[in-house]
Parts: sequence; C-alpha cells; structure tokens
Amino acid sequence: MGFDGVKLVNGRKRHVVVDTLGLLLGVMVTAADVGDRAAAHILLEQVAAAHHRLALVWADGGYTGSLVEHCLAAFALVLAIVKRSDNMKGFVVLPKRWIVERLFAHLMRSRRLARDFERRIASAEAMIYWSMAALMTRRLARPHRGRG
Repeated sequence: MGFDGVKLVNGRKRHVVVDTLGLLLGVMVTAADVGDRAAAHILLEQVAAAHHRLALVWADGGYTGSLVEHCLAAFALVLAIVKRSDNMKGFVVLPKRWIVERLFAHLMRSRRLARDFERRIASAEAMIYWSMAALMTRRLARPHRGRG
C-alpha cells in the first residue's frame, strides 16, 4: 500500500496493456507510490516476451521520458505517447486511450474490483484476469447479427 501524490491515489495502481479490441495482454498491480515508468519497464518486458509480434504501444503522458528510448532499444517496441492538447478544456475523448479506459470501466463492473479488497498483489492481478475472462466469455456467447 502506498500513496501517489500526483494522481492522489491511496492504495494500489493497475497498469494494463491491451490490444486494439480492448483484450488484456498484460497486467501489473503495484503500490500507489511506485512510479508509472518503473512499473512500465517490468510490464512491457513481460508483454514483449509473451507477444513477439507486438511492435507499437500507445501510452499516455505518464510514460514519457527515458522509457520511450528503453522500449525501442531493449524490446524493439515503438512507444507512442498520446498527449492531450493544451487548449482542450473539460473531458475530451483521446484517440487510442479510450480503449484502456473502456477496459477499466469493464473491470469496475466486477464487484470484487470496484474496491481494493485484496491483501496480496498476486490475488489482485488474478481477479483482473478472472474478470477479463468473464468479459471475453460474454463477448463470445453474445449472438451475432449476421449469423442465422
């Protein structure tokens, strides 16, 4: 457990990597006082090892700095930062970042993930995978319009 003074988050933070459909490729739960870039180093290493064809990763402004060069040199991943424009006011949907936000919204529909009930980081990550498996099962079981 920790406190992130920038995001004003107490407890834990969830770092996720998703594909363009919003399906989970990797997750890492850390204490809130662990920096985004430090967690991204470890998570991107795990995801790059598991998904060899991954070539481009979009990220928000919290993952800038030396992480961009590190991803290119160590994993041959292009880390593209999707930044918010300075002249935008209020809520604005940013391209590509809404995919991760949609995943977080789906995860919040799981009662176990709506609050921080887990004592261990491993069980918190397992609950995210479990919730994602339920989401993927619902998508597979949904009737498609084009089929008889």
